[in-house]
Order: sequence, then C-alpha cells, then structure tokens
Amino acid sequence: MAIIDVWAQITTERMATQPWMKTLLRWTGRDDGLEVPTPETTLAAMDDAGVALALLSAWGGPNGMLISNEEVSAHIDTAPDRFRGLASVNLSDPMGAVRDIRTWVDGKRFVGVRVVPWLWDLPPNDRRYYPVYTACVDAGVPFCTQIGHTGPLMRSETGRLIPYLEDVLLDFPDLKVVGGHVGFPWVHELTSLAIKFPNFYADTSAYALHRLPADFVAFMKGPGRERVMFGTNWPMLSPTQCLKGLDTLDLTEAQKDAFLQGTARKVFGL
Repeated sequence: MAIIDVWAQITTERMATQPWMKTLLRWTGRDDGLEVPTPETTLAAMDDAGVALALLSAWGGPNGMLISNEEVSAHIDTAPDRFRGLASVNLSDPMGAVRDIRTWVDGKRFVGVRVVPWLWDLPPNDRRYYPVYTACVDAGVPFCTQIGHTGPLMRSETGRLIPYLEDVLLDFPDLKVVGGHVGFPWVHELTSLAIKFPNFYADTSAYALHRLPADFVAFMKGPGRERVMFGTNWPMLSPTQCLKGLDTLDLTEAQKDAFLQGTARKVFGL
C-alpha cells in the first residue's frame, strides 16, 4: 500500500538554529540538535518506511521565511514524482500573501498552504488570515495548520479548535482545513468539529502511532474514519518511527487505506 506523508519539511540551517527548536526536540528525546536533511536523506527515510510521496512544507513566520517557497520548489525538482509542496506566506503582508499563493500554488506541484499559528502567536480566526483563506478557496486547495499544544515553549492557545478554528470553518464553508499534530488535549473539540463540518480534516504528524491518545484512535475508527491522514513532521520524527504501532490500532483494511493514502489523495487532489 502506497503511503503519503502530509507533513514533512526539509529544514534549513536558519530554521534548525531557531531558539524554540531545542524545546521542540526535547519532545523527541533528542539532545544532539537537528541534523539538516537533504532531498537524498529524506528519500532514503521515505523508502525505509514505504512512503511513496511527501508533502514538503515551507515555513513563514514574523521574522521571515524559515523555509522559503523557492527552496521547497528546488527540493521538488530533485524528485518530482516523490515530493509535492505546501506554500507558506507572510501574514503581515496580506496582499503579498495572496500574490504568493497565486504564484506558487497550482494544485499540481504546490497542493496547499500551511501557516503555523504558534509561530505568529495569532489564532486562525485573526483577520490577517482571511485573505489567505480566500486565496485558498480561489485556488481550490486546502489550508493546513497546527492544532493542539505546542512542543516548543510557545503559547498553545493558538492551537485550540473552539472557538478559533470553528470561526474559520463557519466563515469559509468551501475551504478544506487540515489540522496537524492530533489536537491533544482538545481531541473532543476535534471530534465535534469533524461531525459538524464536512470540510475539516486532521493528521497524525508529530506522533508515533503507538503514542496516539486513546480518544483520538476512537475518533479514527468512528467519525474520523475518512478524515485522518498520516503525517510525520520529518525530520523531527522519521516515517519509520511514526508508523510504529500501526497494527495495534486495529483498523479495518478500508480504514487503513484511507488513513495512509486515500484521504490525502482526495483532500490534496493527488
């Protein structure tokens, strides 16, 4: 079964040396810092786990692009049959953000947009996001974000689903929204939004499957059986690490297929 990783990045030195990175790595038990991957090492890690396709994310924050759209595009060029891109934008420049989406996001190479709220300390219902959502709807691509607590020592409130993400889903019923990183400790809010909004999805990035919260696993088998996608957060975690415990989830073959690749193909138009 082909596996799609919906949250990966080929980090840069400037991202790896951010002051919050040390606290993020502490969650993974790594005290030796982050080794900056290359397209070659990324592909090798994918091959080890049977991952056929990875969505590589750009990272934009208030202090500039930590991984630029240009850099993601260059990585895609190295293996166009194995990589797709998720663009990022500068929220403080709304029209520039819209222009970047129109420039980069074609639904083929770049198949979505990602903004990480804790990096901006802005919840997703802040007015500065709204031109981005409009541009995503216009381009026909998902908006990807982070939900739940943060690994770095940054505020987690921006990752709370209700009311912040609920406001977005109410205001943009045509926008597909993908919440990454499981949403703990607000998994019941995630379940509520998935039942309420057919355009809301989640991914398991930043978690090894054997460490998923029990209520999230119940969500995967119930209302989330066609709403959850596999992700890693590479290089913080490898695909092999993240797939540990897959068989213990006791998913049906249909649920497993949807989780590992089917839902991602539908949501991102792959």
